[in-house]
Amino acid sequence: MRLEEERRERYGPAASRDDGRPGWARSGRIGELDAVRGLALCGILPANIVAMTGMAGDEIKAEPGVLRHLYECLVHQRFFPVFSVLFGIGAAIFLRTARTGAESPRAVLLARLGFLLMFGLAHQLLQPGEVLVYYAVTGIGVLLPATFLPRWAVLACGTAAVLASLLLAGGGVTLIPGLFLLGLAAVDYGVLDLIARRSRRITAAFAVTAPTAAGLGLWQVLMGASAFGTPLPAAAGVVTGAAYAMGLLVVLRHERVAAFLSPVLQPLGRLALTNYITASALVLMADRLLDLGGDPRVAAPAGTVAGILAAQTVFSRAWLRHYRYGPLEWLWRCLTWWRIVPNRLPARPAAG
Repeated sequence: MRLEEERRERYGPAASRDDGRPGWARSGRIGELDAVRGLALCGILPANIVAMTGMAGDEIKAEPGVLRHLYECLVHQRFFPVFSVLFGIGAAIFLRTARTGAESPRAVLLARLGFLLMFGLAHQLLQPGEVLVYYAVTGIGVLLPATFLPRWAVLACGTAAVLASLLLAGGGVTLIPGLFLLGLAAVDYGVLDLIARRSRRITAAFAVTAPTAAGLGLWQVLMGASAFGTPLPAAAGVVTGAAYAMGLLVVLRHERVAAFLSPVLQPLGRLALTNYITASALVLMADRLLDLGGDPRVAAPAGTVAGILAAQTVFSRAWLRHYRYGPLEWLWRCLTWWRIVPNRLPARPAAG
């Protein structure tokens, strides 16, 4: 009972128990958030393949066909908003954790963001223009100062920043500061408790965002190439990302669905940093072998996405049977706290 109370104090009321659970779920983390993070990784990978292999650009926008519309309306700019909001949520949870073990939790968060910048600079060798550098810099310049503000001010600033990005800059990476702030504010407004209680508000949010996303996607298809350069694609991306996240949280309430999806998505989300960076290396290897950028057929890129995600799922599940954190997550945590953090899980007692 004491262990459970400590988990709730550190991670909030939605923290899951690890008693008798499989390795990928035995961490005291919030499993639903890991699942949403895993879903975001699944969607970011095909977008990154398009960008990294030279499939992006005016030629893909101009290419007619159902596949182009599906990519633009279901994948492009649809998943990084989810990941960005989760980053803000993760920062709020990290501060709660740091308060139990550090005199200055914001200094620890600053260190965490600083070392993330190093990971991002190293990752740029594989993927120029990757997002971790921007995440780290934005976290230091926007997210960290926002922790001094009252929650209503964080929410207001986040909303204003997202609207300004959509209307003035057409979205893209300019959305990230506002989405960070919305994630930070969401924790203070009780989103973790809503998830833990399986609140009907999540179902209501899905009921609003899903048809709105469908309408915006249809509008984008009807506008065709003229939609690019307008706020429409980015706005559709934010709303569609919200619908994806809310929809997943809704379906995870059903035990049979959760039993199928959680063992895939949660391990991927638990090892988000490791999987995000290693995916870039795997994409470059696949591109060299299969010439993904030069092949107009969709089979090779789609097969590459499926193969990478399958391999990462198997690896993540196997790793989490024995360790609390992924390889790069553990290194990041050790650097942040400037000490060796225990990682190996205690052996589980034999049944009977």
